[in-house]
Amino acid sequence: MSKWQRHGAAAAIGLLVGLGPTMAASQESAKEIDILMALPSATLTFSSPFLAEDAGFYKKEGLKVSHRTIVGVGSVNAVIAGSADFTIGTGPVFLRAAAQGQRLLAFLNLVDKPLVELVLRKDVATAAGVNAQQPLAERAKALKGRTIAIQGVGSIVHAWQRLVTARGGLDIEKDVRIAPMDPPGMLAALDSKQIDGYATSMPFTTEAVVRDKAVMLASAVRDAPDLLPFAYALVYTRPDMCTKQREKCARVARAFIAANRFIHDKPDEAFALLKKRFDKMDPNLLAAAWQVASQAHTTDLSITVPSLDHSQKVSLESKLLEPKDALTRFEGLYTNEFVQ
Repeated sequence: MSKWQRHGAAAAIGLLVGLGPTMAASQESAKEIDILMALPSATLTFSSPFLAEDAGFYKKEGLKVSHRTIVGVGSVNAVIAGSADFTIGTGPVFLRAAAQGQRLLAFLNLVDKPLVELVLRKDVATAAGVNAQQPLAERAKALKGRTIAIQGVGSIVHAWQRLVTARGGLDIEKDVRIAPMDPPGMLAALDSKQIDGYATSMPFTTEAVVRDKAVMLASAVRDAPDLLPFAYALVYTRPDMCTKQREKCARVARAFIAANRFIHDKPDEAFALLKKRFDKMDPNLLAAAWQVASQAHTTDLSITVPSLDHSQKVSLESKLLEPKDALTRFEGLYTNEFVQ
């Protein structure tokens, strides 16, 4: 081999060595990543993950995502146990887990307004003299002695039912009975008078009101301005996920940022896709719920301290968290690095 051939071979080897890490990183980013995403329910609160799947944002990021519905706090427990990679849940549940020693890491907030509502059967509301002009504290008195269906004990829905009860000056533990139930079965139970009302999210609350089966007793969207901004749809995972498997968090973040942008830039196209997820519901009714839910999806997915403060306030006021256990700082529980 000539001197020039030896130099050329050495240069080629050097080039390959120099490119090694870059090529490996490129190959890693090109791999399809499997992810299991636990969702607490199938409501419009979860429009972003539904659209990330149906509009192809997951696929664009090289993600193969399986959504699994695990009601209420069960979705958080699935992440803690390692059987799910990510979940999307509310600030109150996320912070209560941290207060109990189960610290997780949130890296996006998809919805910055609480979308939970409580409806009361129309005959019950009429007998109690409930009307929309009354302040929440007056309307809430109608809950005394009633049975209210909720979606998951310990969930934001349960917290909202308890908070409304408290704002009506009632005894949270004694004055209202609860009946845990999946949202799709709530209206039928209301219609047959098995329950007096129910608390959940859109479009199931909207359905009862539009069909004239119930009145809106308490909507967090308009009846709780003191809770804004709110961490209503935090995307979170185990504390070490975004360091050990950073690419997973980065890709999920990009997919959800794209989904929220899609909701705001092309709401009609987004709604057309979402209708397929709720095909048993009246499209006009669903459209009414979408008008509110779409506006609650934020264009800035950053997590803020005020949104976490307001989330903890709900847990304290609903007495699902003791004051002695409340968090005084939120450092280490969230990051905004993937929003940049």
